[in-house]
Amino acid sequence: MKEKIGLSASRRTFIKGSLATLATFSIVPRHVLGRGYIAPSDQLTKAIVGTGSMGRGHIPYAGTKVVALCDVDKKHLETAVSMVDKGVKTFSDYRELIQLPEIDIVHVATPPHWHGIIAADAARAGKDVWCEKPMTRTIGEGKRLVEAVQQHGRIFRLNTWFRFEDNFYGMRTTVKPIKKLVQSGLLGWPLKVTVSKHTGFDWKFYWVGKTNNAPQPVPAELDYDMWLGPAPYKPYSEHRVHQTFRGYWDYDGGGLGDMGQHYIDPIQYFLGKDDTGPVSVEIDAPQQHSEAVGTWRRITYTYADGCQIVLDGEAKDEKVAYIEGPKGKLYPNFKSDILDLEKKLAAFPDPEPQVTDFVDAVKNRKKFALNEENGHRSCTIVNMGLVALRLGRSLKFDPEKQEFIDDEGANRLVNQPMRGPWTI
Repeated sequence: MKEKIGLSASRRTFIKGSLATLATFSIVPRHVLGRGYIAPSDQLTKAIVGTGSMGRGHIPYAGTKVVALCDVDKKHLETAVSMVDKGVKTFSDYRELIQLPEIDIVHVATPPHWHGIIAADAARAGKDVWCEKPMTRTIGEGKRLVEAVQQHGRIFRLNTWFRFEDNFYGMRTTVKPIKKLVQSGLLGWPLKVTVSKHTGFDWKFYWVGKTNNAPQPVPAELDYDMWLGPAPYKPYSEHRVHQTFRGYWDYDGGGLGDMGQHYIDPIQYFLGKDDTGPVSVEIDAPQQHSEAVGTWRRITYTYADGCQIVLDGEAKDEKVAYIEGPKGKLYPNFKSDILDLEKKLAAFPDPEPQVTDFVDAVKNRKKFALNEENGHRSCTIVNMGLVALRLGRSLKFDPEKQEFIDDEGANRLVNQPMRGPWTI
């Protein structure tokens, strides 16, 4: 992913004569050098907010250099510092970090209740943004993050990559041939996509919260008030933070919040629905606890044209197709009931190329393949399901206005209150 830069003789001479300077200032932010000019290091400067396992895992991303780290847990921060070069700046408050002029990219690797606020603030501070999934914890936060990114002309990447690379779970292929198959019309239309453990997608129902957490002393290394941030104040309990936070509505949405955008975003892409979303969501689930996320049996999304996404939590049908259309079916391992599928598919054009190199996208100001717009659309599908689960009822949705139809209670969960002083 690193660009190869050809050096003229005069430039080589200049660089050779400037080694002493570069030794003391080897990483230069691109905005200092001017748009279109490659830094001497050929690297973009990066800050990571949230240095748990996800944040630490992206420290060595090709073409970037970590120059700042931020975490509210001193132990997490110390571990991350041990993995980077000396001289990296450290913070406990991201608001100080995003003001550093030497930063090109801010990587948001916090729990989801912080994603929207930090990413939007970073965009307003003139930084490009790499954000973990789910993009935001609520639909309203997603709308405002899109506005912030676009108003300030930033490049945004959402970190779920299956629409453009890696084997797509049980399908044992990248999404590209699935997109090609759907575009070909060989399966017909409308299509039903079933996301189940039998089609290769594990819903991780171990991400459930506890309903009997007893208050515990806050660890000395943790700034718990800052960890909570915009979330409602609740007494500290170890199970509510770090690895198990996903089981609580205040911070995430269980298995659906954790894996939903990984699974659903590629479906949006291959169905060609990046600029819209479903018009309804139906649920079959036990009553959810007011604080702790539980499990569900089935969630069905329906689009205006009749296409459906079925999230199958019970996985009763072991022989279910991943995609079913009026003319054919596609199963895991890219198997189909259409005879000579690969031969027939070869006659059709490949999908349009995508911008999948984030470093190149930032350097050349290209919109990334999974950006603030289509990322918000697929995240909205996740959040539609979470709202329906919390309320215990099926809902109608207007994908243009991005609000629920004739349901005041559901729309209150589109824009949820934040604990002061936090806003987005």
